[in-house]
This record gives sequence, C-alpha cells and structure tokens, in this order.
Amino acid sequence: MGWEDDLFALFDDLEHQAGALAAADRDEEIADRGRAEYQQVSLASRLMATVGSEVSIAVTGVGRVAGTLERVADGWLLVGSGEHDWVISQGAVGAVEGASVRAVPEVAWSPVTRLGLGSALRRLADVGERCVLHLRDGRRYDGTLRRVGQDFCEIAVGEERRMTLVAFHALAAAQSRG
Repeated sequence: MGWEDDLFALFDDLEHQAGALAAADRDEEIADRGRAEYQQVSLASRLMATVGSEVSIAVTGVGRVAGTLERVADGWLLVGSGEHDWVISQGAVGAVEGASVRAVPEVAWSPVTRLGLGSALRRLADVGERCVLHLRDGRRYDGTLRRVGQDFCEIAVGEERRMTLVAFHALAAAQSRG
C-alpha cells in the first residue's frame, strides 16, 4: 500500500467524520424544531385527539371526574360518566390522565367545535333536566337551568325555585342528574 492509498484512506476517514458531525447537527436541529413546534400544541388539541377514550380529569372545585371524553369544543368538554354527563369548563381543568399522545390541530376541527360553553348549557336548559352547577370555589347549585345569557346562566334552585345567576368564569362544571 503506497502513500496514495494512505492519503485516500485519510480523506475517506475525514469525510466520514464530517458526515457524522453533520448528522449530529441535523439531529440536534430536528430536536430543536420539534420542541419549538410543540409549544404551539394546545391542551384542547391534545384532548381533541382523545375523544372517545376513557379519561380522568381533575376539575377545580369538583375533584376527579372519570368517564368517556365525548366532545371538545370552544372552552368546554363533555364527559360521559355512567348515568351522568359532565359539561366541564376547560378553564377548570387542572390535569388529565389517559390523554392521547397525539394532537389534532384546530384547522382540522369540525365547525361544531366553535360552539361555546353557552351552547352546551342552552341544551341543558332546553330539555329542562335537573342538574348541579359546580363552581370553581366548591359551591354547588342543584336545580333546573332556565335561561343562558352571553356570559352567565340562570338556575332555579330549591322548592321555592329561587333564581340564581352563575357567571361562566366561576363555573367549573355542570353535571346532569340523568
């Protein structure tokens, strides 16, 4: 083996080292991009990919709600739990167990998901079913939803049917009595 073979072997070795360094840089860049892109993923996007699955949700003022995640919409979730359905304000969600590792970007959501919390509460009011409104501070109102405004709902409570207004920002969840 002559000096030319040694020189070509050296060049081959240097080329392999350069390729390995470029691959390491590329892997690092891909990891950085992945972290940067993931910061754009919302909780609602992760939950949207979880629809149809069993979850356990820690809800402020309520505690743990377990059941099937049936719907995710603008600011609220619907969880079916045996005989009861839960309309949960997304702002009251503290933790979720059982969520999908995937996410569904908002551009892929159905237009129906744009309906806000008021729409879900109006459905409860329309059927006239008894429900329990759970507030984030732990208070509860057991009664019948009557009307739903822009940022509040009206519930008839007790035998005297006393009207109570509940602001959406204070509401953690509405539980059907089903």
